[in-house]
Amino acid sequence: MDADFWHARWQEDRIGFHLPETHYLLVRYWPVLQAGPGKHILVPLCGKSLDMLWLLEQGCRVTGIEISRVAVEAFFAENRIEPVIEQAGAFTRYRCDELDILCGDFFSLDRDTTGDIAAVYDRASLIALPRAMRSTYAAHLGSLLDTGTGCLLITLDYDQQQMDGPPFAISDDEIAGLYAGTFDIGQLGSLDVLDRHGKFREAGLTRLYECTYLLQRR
Repeated sequence: MDADFWHARWQEDRIGFHLPETHYLLVRYWPVLQAGPGKHILVPLCGKSLDMLWLLEQGCRVTGIEISRVAVEAFFAENRIEPVIEQAGAFTRYRCDELDILCGDFFSLDRDTTGDIAAVYDRASLIALPRAMRSTYAAHLGSLLDTGTGCLLITLDYDQQQMDGPPFAISDDEIAGLYAGTFDIGQLGSLDVLDRHGKFREAGLTRLYECTYLLQRR
């Protein structure tokens, strides 16, 4: 899976992963990060997520990273926000007040571009990546963060043999393998959500869990 895959998904409007509202687990678990007003939040592979607007409403500064220009421009157009557009190294930066969205490759991101990050919100990043890319993603994310930085991570767990991703299934064991070397890991919750997401049942899944973790950079 490469950038062309995601460009095609956005160009063809095959974006069933996009939610038309704020994710309920973000609202439920956000307080555990203790990232109050003025804190800088990183949202990797952000798409056009409305979660970014919710974070702004909490008084946070938000930086999203997204490879698809279609997604970035749709976010601003649909929310009637007029950004200032400028080049920032390997990225095109769309900026408005306390929101930046960097259009480009997450793996090209460095600390000079992001600045200090107080917390990370990952609802659709790790589960969008095939297994071969996940360890590189986890390591690169860790390289951007200072000791003590928290990450709210939301994943899906199901029988991968029953459905092709994305979104991909991520088990507890894989989370430990990806992050335990760099982060302290705590599971905040695991919910059976198959009845909530009928399209996954229609795809043949017999179980679907939405799992939430707090990762703390060591």
